[in-house]
Amino acid sequence: MIGLLVIDVVAAVAALGIWYLLFAAYNRRKGAEALRWVESACAGKGRILDSRWLSSSRLHARVEFPSRAFENARLTMKFRPRPLPVQWLLSCWRKQKETLTFEADLGGSPSFHMEVVRHRWSARSRGVSARGRDERAWDVYEPGPVILTTRTHWKQDPTLELNALMTVRQQDVLQVRFRPESPQFSATVALDALSNPHTAAGFLTTLRELAGASAHRQ
Repeated sequence: MIGLLVIDVVAAVAALGIWYLLFAAYNRRKGAEALRWVESACAGKGRILDSRWLSSSRLHARVEFPSRAFENARLTMKFRPRPLPVQWLLSCWRKQKETLTFEADLGGSPSFHMEVVRHRWSARSRGVSARGRDERAWDVYEPGPVILTTRTHWKQDPTLELNALMTVRQQDVLQVRFRPESPQFSATVALDALSNPHTAAGFLTTLRELAGASAHRQ
Protein backbone atom coordinates (compact mmCIF):
# COMPACT_ATOMS: atom_id res chain seq x y z
CA MET A 1 0.00 0.00 0.00
CA ILE A 2 2.78 2.42 0.95
CA GLY A 3 4.59 1.52 -2.25
CA LEU A 4 1.52 2.38 -4.33
CA LEU A 5 1.12 5.69 -2.49
CA VAL A 6 4.75 6.59 -3.19
CA ILE A 7 4.25 5.73 -6.85
CA ASP A 8 1.15 7.94 -7.01
CA VAL A 9 3.00 10.84 -5.40
CA VAL A 10 5.96 10.47 -7.76
CA ALA A 11 3.61 10.28 -10.75
CA ALA A 12 1.75 13.42 -9.62
CA VAL A 13 5.00 15.34 -9.12
CA ALA A 14 6.26 14.19 -12.51
CA ALA A 15 2.99 15.24 -14.16
CA LEU A 16 3.17 18.69 -12.54
CA GLY A 17 6.81 19.01 -13.59
CA ILE A 18 6.00 18.15 -17.19
CA TRP A 19 3.03 20.54 -17.11
CA TYR A 20 5.28 23.34 -15.81
CA LEU A 21 7.99 22.79 -18.42
CA LEU A 22 5.56 22.58 -21.33
CA PHE A 23 3.56 25.69 -20.45
CA ALA A 24 6.63 27.68 -19.37
CA ALA A 25 8.04 26.99 -22.83
CA TYR A 26 4.69 28.01 -24.35
CA ASN A 27 4.77 31.36 -22.50
CA ARG A 28 8.38 31.91 -23.63
CA ARG A 29 7.41 31.34 -27.26
CA LYS A 30 4.51 33.73 -26.85
CA GLY A 31 6.81 36.27 -25.22
CA ALA A 32 9.29 36.08 -28.10
CA GLU A 33 6.44 36.60 -30.54
CA ALA A 34 5.14 39.59 -28.58
CA LEU A 35 8.62 41.17 -28.63
CA ARG A 36 8.57 40.86 -32.42
CA TRP A 37 5.21 42.65 -32.42
CA VAL A 38 6.76 45.49 -30.42
CA GLU A 39 9.78 45.73 -32.71
CA SER A 40 7.47 45.83 -35.72
CA ALA A 41 5.39 48.57 -34.11
CA CYS A 42 8.52 50.65 -33.43
CA ALA A 43 9.41 50.47 -37.16
CA GLY A 44 12.89 51.94 -36.71
CA LYS A 45 11.72 54.55 -34.18
CA GLY A 46 12.86 52.46 -31.23
CA ARG A 47 14.59 49.20 -30.42
CA ILE A 48 14.61 46.59 -27.68
CA LEU A 49 17.91 46.59 -25.79
CA ASP A 50 17.46 43.42 -23.75
CA SER A 51 14.79 41.25 -22.15
CA ARG A 52 14.55 38.87 -19.21
CA TRP A 53 11.90 36.75 -17.54
CA LEU A 54 10.93 37.87 -14.04
CA SER A 55 8.86 34.71 -13.61
CA SER A 56 7.27 32.06 -15.80
CA SER A 57 4.51 34.53 -16.71
CA ARG A 58 6.18 37.97 -16.59
CA LEU A 59 8.61 39.28 -19.22
CA HIS A 60 10.57 42.51 -18.79
CA ALA A 61 12.40 44.41 -21.54
CA ARG A 62 14.24 47.71 -21.93
CA VAL A 63 13.45 49.89 -24.93
CA GLU A 64 15.49 52.72 -26.44
CA PHE A 65 14.08 55.60 -28.50
CA PRO A 66 16.23 58.03 -30.53
CA SER A 67 14.17 61.03 -29.43
CA ARG A 68 13.94 62.36 -25.88
CA ALA A 69 10.18 61.85 -25.70
CA PHE A 70 10.77 58.72 -23.60
CA GLU A 71 13.69 58.07 -21.26
CA ASN A 72 14.43 54.89 -19.27
CA ALA A 73 11.70 53.17 -21.27
CA ARG A 74 10.78 49.60 -20.37
CA LEU A 75 7.88 47.29 -20.82
CA THR A 76 6.45 44.39 -18.85
CA MET A 77 4.33 41.67 -20.42
CA LYS A 78 2.04 39.71 -18.16
CA PHE A 79 0.87 36.34 -19.48
CA ARG A 80 -1.54 33.86 -18.03
CA PRO A 81 0.21 31.78 -15.31
CA ARG A 82 -0.18 28.61 -17.39
CA PRO A 83 2.72 26.72 -15.73
CA LEU A 84 0.88 26.88 -12.38
CA PRO A 85 -2.44 25.02 -12.81
CA VAL A 86 -4.32 26.54 -9.85
CA GLN A 87 -3.30 30.11 -10.67
CA TRP A 88 -4.07 29.52 -14.34
CA LEU A 89 -7.60 28.31 -13.55
CA LEU A 90 -8.18 31.31 -11.28
CA SER A 91 -6.92 33.62 -14.02
CA CYS A 92 -9.33 32.07 -16.53
CA TRP A 93 -12.21 32.24 -14.06
CA ARG A 94 -11.54 35.93 -13.39
CA LYS A 95 -11.17 36.52 -17.15
CA GLN A 96 -7.86 38.30 -16.63
CA LYS A 97 -6.28 39.63 -19.82
CA GLU A 98 -2.71 39.20 -20.90
CA THR A 99 -1.28 42.72 -20.91
CA LEU A 100 1.68 44.83 -21.91
CA THR A 101 2.60 47.77 -19.70
CA PHE A 102 4.88 50.49 -21.09
CA GLU A 103 6.70 52.69 -18.56
CA ALA A 104 9.05 55.60 -19.14
CA ASP A 105 10.23 58.96 -17.87
CA LEU A 106 9.32 62.02 -19.92
CA GLY A 107 11.45 64.90 -21.13
CA GLY A 108 10.19 66.94 -18.18
CA SER A 109 8.63 65.86 -14.93
CA PRO A 110 4.81 66.22 -14.84
CA SER A 111 3.58 68.45 -12.02
CA PHE A 112 0.41 66.42 -11.48
CA HIS A 113 -0.94 62.96 -10.79
CA MET A 114 -3.49 61.55 -13.18
CA GLU A 115 -4.82 58.07 -13.86
CA VAL A 116 -7.16 57.18 -16.71
CA VAL A 117 -8.84 53.79 -16.58
CA ARG A 118 -10.94 52.46 -19.41
CA HIS A 119 -13.96 50.40 -18.44
CA ARG A 120 -16.68 48.79 -20.50
CA TRP A 121 -20.03 47.66 -19.24
CA SER A 122 -22.55 45.44 -20.98
CA ALA A 123 -26.01 44.31 -19.95
CA ARG A 124 -28.91 42.28 -21.23
CA SER A 125 -32.47 41.83 -20.14
CA ARG A 126 -33.70 38.66 -18.50
CA GLY A 127 -35.22 36.09 -20.80
CA VAL A 128 -38.96 36.53 -21.29
CA SER A 129 -41.51 34.77 -23.41
CA ALA A 130 -42.43 36.13 -26.85
CA ARG A 131 -45.94 36.93 -25.55
CA GLY A 132 -44.67 39.00 -22.64
CA ARG A 133 -41.85 40.75 -24.49
CA ASP A 134 -41.75 44.52 -24.29
CA GLU A 135 -41.85 45.78 -27.87
CA ARG A 136 -40.74 49.30 -27.01
CA ALA A 137 -37.36 50.35 -28.44
CA TRP A 138 -34.45 50.92 -26.09
CA ASP A 139 -33.17 54.47 -25.68
CA VAL A 140 -29.35 54.45 -25.55
CA TYR A 141 -27.42 57.50 -24.39
CA GLU A 142 -23.66 57.96 -24.68
CA PRO A 143 -22.31 60.17 -21.87
CA GLY A 144 -19.20 62.25 -22.18
CA PRO A 145 -16.00 61.69 -20.19
CA VAL A 146 -16.40 61.62 -16.41
CA ILE A 147 -13.50 63.08 -14.38
CA LEU A 148 -13.04 62.42 -10.67
CA THR A 149 -10.56 64.80 -9.11
CA THR A 150 -9.19 65.63 -5.66
CA ARG A 151 -8.42 69.21 -6.65
CA THR A 152 -10.02 71.89 -4.50
CA HIS A 153 -10.24 74.28 -7.45
CA TRP A 154 -11.01 72.78 -10.84
CA LYS A 155 -10.09 74.75 -13.95
CA GLN A 156 -12.73 75.41 -16.58
CA ASP A 157 -10.75 73.97 -19.52
CA PRO A 158 -9.22 70.59 -18.57
CA THR A 159 -7.56 70.19 -21.99
CA LEU A 160 -4.98 67.57 -21.02
CA GLU A 161 -7.43 65.40 -19.10
CA LEU A 162 -10.03 65.40 -21.88
CA ASN A 163 -7.43 64.78 -24.59
CA ALA A 164 -6.05 61.83 -22.63
CA LEU A 165 -9.51 60.40 -22.05
CA MET A 166 -10.51 60.69 -25.72
CA THR A 167 -7.21 59.24 -26.94
CA VAL A 168 -7.55 56.27 -24.63
CA ARG A 169 -11.14 55.81 -25.70
CA GLN A 170 -10.17 55.54 -29.37
CA GLN A 171 -7.46 52.92 -28.76
CA ASP A 172 -7.28 49.57 -26.96
CA VAL A 173 -5.53 51.18 -23.99
CA LEU A 174 -6.69 49.87 -20.62
CA GLN A 175 -4.92 52.31 -18.29
CA VAL A 176 -2.77 55.46 -18.47
CA ARG A 177 -0.95 57.09 -15.58
CA PHE A 178 1.03 60.32 -15.16
CA ARG A 179 2.96 61.24 -12.01
CA PRO A 180 5.99 63.36 -10.97
CA GLU A 181 7.89 60.31 -9.69
CA SER A 182 9.64 57.74 -11.89
CA PRO A 183 8.21 56.14 -13.93
CA GLN A 184 6.48 59.38 -14.84
CA PHE A 185 4.31 57.79 -17.52
CA SER A 186 2.81 54.33 -17.96
CA ALA A 187 0.23 52.79 -20.27
CA THR A 188 -1.28 49.30 -20.32
CA VAL A 189 -2.78 47.60 -23.35
CA ALA A 190 -4.27 44.15 -23.93
CA LEU A 191 -1.47 42.04 -25.38
CA ASP A 192 -3.54 40.45 -28.12
CA ALA A 193 -4.30 43.93 -29.51
CA LEU A 194 -0.66 44.16 -30.65
CA SER A 195 -0.94 41.08 -32.86
CA ASN A 196 -2.46 43.34 -35.53
CA PRO A 197 0.34 45.45 -37.11
CA HIS A 198 -1.98 48.43 -37.68
CA THR A 199 -3.22 48.38 -34.07
CA ALA A 200 0.32 47.95 -32.75
CA ALA A 201 1.55 50.97 -34.71
CA GLY A 202 -1.46 52.93 -33.45
CA PHE A 203 -0.53 52.09 -29.85
CA LEU A 204 2.93 53.61 -30.29
CA THR A 205 1.38 56.72 -31.84
CA THR A 206 -1.00 56.94 -28.88
CA LEU A 207 1.92 56.82 -26.44
CA ARG A 208 3.58 59.75 -28.19
CA GLU A 209 0.36 61.77 -28.25
CA LEU A 210 -0.17 61.22 -24.54
CA ALA A 211 3.44 62.13 -23.75
CA GLY A 212 3.07 65.24 -25.92
CA ALA A 213 -0.06 66.26 -24.03
CA SER A 214 1.90 66.00 -20.79
CA ALA A 215 4.71 68.14 -22.19
CA HIS A 216 2.27 70.94 -23.04
CA ARG A 217 0.89 70.83 -19.49
CA GLN A 218 4.23 71.29 -17.73
